Amino acid sequence: MTRVIVTPPVLAPAALAELKDWLGITISADDAGLTSLLGTALEVCADYIGMVPLIATYEEMLCVPTGRSAMPGPADWQSCHFPGDWHGRASHHGWHRLGLRPVSALISVEALSSTGARSALSDTQYAVRIDGDGQCAIRIPAAIGLDRAVVRFSAGLADQWSSLPESLRHGIMRLAAHQYRQRESAGADALPPASVTALWRPWRRMRLA
Repeated sequence: MTRVIVTPPVLAPAALAELKDWLGITISADDAGLTSLLGTALEVCADYIGMVPLIATYEEMLCVPTGRSAMPGPADWQSCHFPGDWHGRASHHGWHRLGLRPVSALISVEALSSTGARSALSDTQYAVRIDGDGQCAIRIPAAIGLDRAVVRFSAGLADQWSSLPESLRHGIMRLAAHQYRQRESAGADALPPASVTALWRPWRRMRLA
């Protein structure tokens, strides 16, 4: 599958102010770099806990019909990332799980032609379900006659920095501060430091194959 960010998460000025206060920085010369470090820390947090911290809008491209297990033709190998997207099993009943959570809203589903043209699908042409953990699954049947579709959705635990759970927010801030302090070292750490993962671990969700 292919996934892109349509609307990135919004980092409130309070996030930058909190990081600068933690680092004891009073000037604005490094504001752009510090904001970038906060964005990177958000991505690391999302990867570690298996959930998106701040709400953002995404698009994910699917091969249709969803959940199929038949081998694709050569023309589909690149667009469908063969063989990664072709592990559908009968038990899936054609459902495809979106790669991010918690999904707060499904915004649109569009057919994608071989030329890249898009056309909206009506809600009668697909089925969607979102469980209590924010895992979203979509089913587009073969009868629709599509090869690919694009799903636009929003996902995230909180809609603003101040609404994030304190342990997540504090861990993100600490990681950004850690990376700032290590910016001139020989290389960045491969994983978040233990002081950060200790804050995030209670929120971690393991991914199932």
